[in-house]
Amino acid sequence: MKVRDVFAPIDPLGDALGFLRMSGVFCCRSELTASWGLALPAIDETMSFHVVTAGGGWLELDGEPPLRLEAGDLALVPHDRGHRLVSEPGVRAYRIDELPHEEVRERYAYLVHGTGGAPTSLVCGSVRFEHESARVLVELLPRVIHVRASSAPEHEWMRSTIALLASEAKAMRPGGETILARLADLLVVHAIRDWMERAPREHEGWIAGLRDPQIGRALALVHRDPSRPWTLETLARAVGMSRSAFAARFTELLGEPAMTYVARWRMQIAHGMLARERAGLGEVAGKLGYSSEAAFSRAFKRYVGVSPGSLKRS
Repeated sequence: MKVRDVFAPIDPLGDALGFLRMSGVFCCRSELTASWGLALPAIDETMSFHVVTAGGGWLELDGEPPLRLEAGDLALVPHDRGHRLVSEPGVRAYRIDELPHEEVRERYAYLVHGTGGAPTSLVCGSVRFEHESARVLVELLPRVIHVRASSAPEHEWMRSTIALLASEAKAMRPGGETILARLADLLVVHAIRDWMERAPREHEGWIAGLRDPQIGRALALVHRDPSRPWTLETLARAVGMSRSAFAARFTELLGEPAMTYVARWRMQIAHGMLARERAGLGEVAGKLGYSSEAAFSRAFKRYVGVSPGSLKRS
């Protein structure tokens, strides 16, 4: 381990947010008049986002109190859960994919709905994340994340971004679909960062580990270079701790030994490479630092529960 690895600037929380590279962004602009209600079905491995560009409404999620959304607000529903957007709590909601709408682009639709009352404008969408390890972070998120753009001066950029999003969604000039996807990317990552920064300091597990100056640095090193032959000694030395102190602190914060975490992290990356990139076993084994396909296959089955060959066939 080189000395510069110990002292090089590392932002563990920022690195974690870097896993949130989005794909499959789908957007729908809705012009609504009260009373109105949209039911959004659960979609596997997706996160829903909703931006109120004018007016207001309520987000209803089973098991949660109704959440009021005002113009300029952003709401995320991270866990593939079906939910409803309504003009008032209790209003009947219709499945959004069954309402009449115009497919403006392949991944962009326009919908008009309601009974002629007070107007509301929404830009809603769903996203997937490219990096398999994004699931680690997404699983920690609450059932709903709500960011009020009008609540603090530092959110001025968010208000500007939402205004641009509304303008692009309405005009849909050439390249508008790409711009919408990029703006949605910015808003979703900002909302998650906002939650991470506001999460209780006693939050256990991954977030607590990332916040710890030394354990967070160790996590970032593993995330950046999972193929390196990490040991307790090399990780402890890289963050300036003794082997025993590092091992105890890591387990206390993460709830598992450091080397178990390293192996599981590698398997999460391997899962994504095999399932989505269709990479070969030899290629995956080599990229993750395994000396042979057999060694990689044994480790994969131990942590994932199925062989890598079975995953590829399925």
